[in-house]
Order: sequence, then C-alpha cells, then structure tokens
Amino acid sequence: MKIVIINYGAGNIQSIKFAIQRLGYEAVLSDDPNEIRNADKVIFPGVGEASSAMRKLRASGLDELVPILKQPVLGICLGMQLMCHSSEEGNTKGLGIFDTDVVRFSNKVKVPQIGWNQIAHLKSPLFNGIREKEHIYLVHSFYAPLSAETIAESEYDIRYSAALGKDNFYGTQFHPEKSSDVGERILANFLGM
Repeated sequence: MKIVIINYGAGNIQSIKFAIQRLGYEAVLSDDPNEIRNADKVIFPGVGEASSAMRKLRASGLDELVPILKQPVLGICLGMQLMCHSSEEGNTKGLGIFDTDVVRFSNKVKVPQIGWNQIAHLKSPLFNGIREKEHIYLVHSFYAPLSAETIAESEYDIRYSAALGKDNFYGTQFHPEKSSDVGERILANFLGM
C-alpha cells in the first residue's frame, strides 16, 4: 500500500510518519502531484496559520489537486480546516471539500484549546472500535461548527465538529498521531479503508 503524506511546508509530518511506522506501514513525504495522485491513501496534515498554509498550497498547485483526489484522504487539524469553504483565520478561502466555514472560539474560553478532550456521536467507519467519550489530543483556536458532514463531536465552550466526512474525504480536528491508542486505532481504520 502506498501512503503519501502531503509535504507542503505546513505540517507535523514526522510525528505522523512515525505513527504510521508503528502500525507497520511506510509513508512517503511528497509534494509531487503524480505521486500524490497515485497513492492508495493520502494524509493532508497541517500546523500553523490558515492563510499562509493556503498560499503554500496554491504556489505548488496542490489546491487544485487535493479536491479531485479519488482515494481516501485524511486531513488533520489545519489540514481538515483547509478542506472547508473558508476560515476566519486570515480571512482564508479554503478548498471547499466540506460544506462548512471555520470560525474562532469565543473570548469566553482560553484559546488555543490545548490538551485532551472527549469525542462523541461517532458516525463513521473511521471510528470502528472506538467508544463514545474516548479522549483525543487537540491544539486549535478555530473550529468547524456542527454540520451534516460532522462525523464526531467535541465540546469546548460549544459543541463543534471533532471530525468531518464526505465521500472519500475525512478530517479530524484532533491529532490522531498524538492521541495514544485511540488515535492509533483511528489511523489504522483509515489505512484499512
């Protein structure tokens, strides 16, 4: 199985690569459109700020490639947010895969949310073998509101999308590669799709 982690200069790619190795697979880091197009599974990571990450995607043409991929694609954290229509962070136009907009947490809570939180209302094979209210690891100031494409929820000030799913695209606001056994199982479920 060929697993490609999209390397566009805005990712926590080494920790994802190590998590995949722990599952017994090897992943390639690449920004080559042909290599990404021919992968069996694609992971779209992201750490940092939305507008600068989108600039990097546009500069490499990957903003046009990612939305038309046919194989299973997993966006992680900022990667998931960039798969939405837009983000309030830097007033950024996203890839438009998920039919929602990313907004900032209110001033009623400390941002970013950093640390462990629970996921619930799990609605996807991505969460096979995962129990309701399991803990996952998050670091974020922006979130995708609940929508028809929400496949897992979390709560911090309000209930929001901890994960999104549409066709062959999946996104997790949390970091499965940093979420211990639960995250490892989620990554294994994705690789098994």
